[in-house]
Amino acid sequence: MLYNSGMNEAAPDLAIHAFALGQWQTNCYVVASGGSCWVVDAGFDPAPMLAFIDEQGLHVERVVLTHAHLDHIGGLEQVHDRHPDAPILIHADETTFLTDTALNLSAMAGVGPVVAPEATGTLAHGDALTLSGHEFEVRHTPGHSPGGISLVNIEQGVAFVGDTLFAGSIGRYDFPTSDGPTLMRSIREQLMALPDAMHVLPGHGPATTIGEERKTNPYLLQPPM
Repeated sequence: MLYNSGMNEAAPDLAIHAFALGQWQTNCYVVASGGSCWVVDAGFDPAPMLAFIDEQGLHVERVVLTHAHLDHIGGLEQVHDRHPDAPILIHADETTFLTDTALNLSAMAGVGPVVAPEATGTLAHGDALTLSGHEFEVRHTPGHSPGGISLVNIEQGVAFVGDTLFAGSIGRYDFPTSDGPTLMRSIREQLMALPDAMHVLPGHGPATTIGEERKTNPYLLQPPM
């Protein structure tokens, strides 16, 4: 277990379990509360994550994608096959990435084409998603990809940030649909506006906090692009 909140009056515990999946060790998360869960991203080789959900007897309410590069959607078909009633949600700017091998980068990655199930719903900046009383705000954080999002729970102090921000680094911005200045603006305006104690759960590598990145991340200590 990566994160477990304390009890509060409005909602039962929130438990977050991380799974580093596939050859890119993509951090995919099972966010659980009250017997239900979300899957946040679905990387290649999701069997350990799916087995955990089965073992815990969790009901998958939805699959939320932080973005649609191949390493975050490579296992989406398997997740969907196991939980076909769970809606697949992604920012509206990346719905076509799920089935377009050039946009999701699988055409250039040498692993074969990735054509994932289509989204059943879209997300926009400012949307609120609730799991057993825990509310997560959708923040549009483009730059690494045009439809990148972060999921932020202020009350519990946790943010899923996809490949926007890492411990000591930031997301790549040299892909065809990436943009460096936009990425830095997303980080500074949407993520660095969060409290220092906010737990940051990235798409790769270890967890960190906003305060730690504010103080030590070399990309944030440089002048804006």
